[in-house]
Amino acid sequence: MPDSSNTSADNASPGVRAPVDPVWVDTPAALEAALATRPARVGLDTEFIRERTYWPKLALVQIALEAEGATRILLVDALVPGMDAALAALLHDRAVLKVMHSPSEDLVAFSHHCGALPDPLFDTQAAAALAGMDAGMGYQRLVEQVTGVLLPKGETRSDWMRRPLSPAQLGYAADDVRHLFALHDELETRLRELGRLDWLADDAARTLERAAGTDAERWPHLSLRAAQFLEPAAQQRLLRLLRWREARARETDRPRTWILDNELANALARQPPRDEAELQSRLDAHPKAPRKLAGVVWRVLNEPLSDEAELPDASRLERLDKQRLKALKTAVAARAAELGVPEGVLASRKHLEALLLDPGHWPAALEGWRREQLEPVLAP
Repeated sequence: MPDSSNTSADNASPGVRAPVDPVWVDTPAALEAALATRPARVGLDTEFIRERTYWPKLALVQIALEAEGATRILLVDALVPGMDAALAALLHDRAVLKVMHSPSEDLVAFSHHCGALPDPLFDTQAAAALAGMDAGMGYQRLVEQVTGVLLPKGETRSDWMRRPLSPAQLGYAADDVRHLFALHDELETRLRELGRLDWLADDAARTLERAAGTDAERWPHLSLRAAQFLEPAAQQRLLRLLRWREARARETDRPRTWILDNELANALARQPPRDEAELQSRLDAHPKAPRKLAGVVWRVLNEPLSDEAELPDASRLERLDKQRLKALKTAVAARAAELGVPEGVLASRKHLEALLLDPGHWPAALEGWRREQLEPVLAP
């Protein structure tokens, strides 16, 4: 595949070398040769497909390298046999800083495809929030604010599995890493001045730890609002169904809702069928039900789990002290304003609810620098 044209070259500032056109890399040997001399940092992004599968299918990896004052971009064909191992060597190399933007989905793709994660990690989205910019800022907007470059939109819903990729796809993919070094330089400077580089490193380590975890969520029913209105026994049935769904989705590599959608799972938990025949009838009446698995679903519904006695009651959220929750939110907002960071970056409503449900036990997401900042103002 030929090099794609550089759609951003016209935006280069006077005296700054224009970026090098992206290079298509379709053999592990070519990637290894390009990375033979390890750089101090790389910019990383991925393109993947996850519409019909549980696990993301990694299609393309974009790598930005610094080359004599310019940015060299490699577009790595992840569909090539052996490329996963070549990528893993870079991801594992702790001497190379990986600069990425909002990489949570990319981390899942890397972990599943390459068996490796980009460590150490600098997340430009998280860095921007800690530097006092908006939380959850998209890459295009952040690039515009930091560099003044307005990136074109498009190709976000493109078919990245096809070959060859179109010039428009190649240009879009290259732009996704072209400005990561500029973002890193600016945001690292801001965080150093604020004394918050350790905060970002703490968040990055937590992000990588979550991505490395292979265990499914223990209490998936808590994330469904409908579970708050179920009796304890119904919550147990819902938990059984959701755990089975998760295991089967992973095993068959299909989206969770293709196995069993939330509405049907909640209905079966709330009003369980009297026998397997009734279950089959209800499944037959539902357009997306696992009709051929009625026997399995019946068994799952009726077999208690070994840890059901420890199941947290989802309905407790409805009985929370609303005044106390409001007071916590007010305290968080005040502290966030003092720090000059978005309120949600400091603590979300979900985390505050967890604190109220289990006083004295801080959620893992609030440990580290957040607890240091919040404990004095959230103390009873």
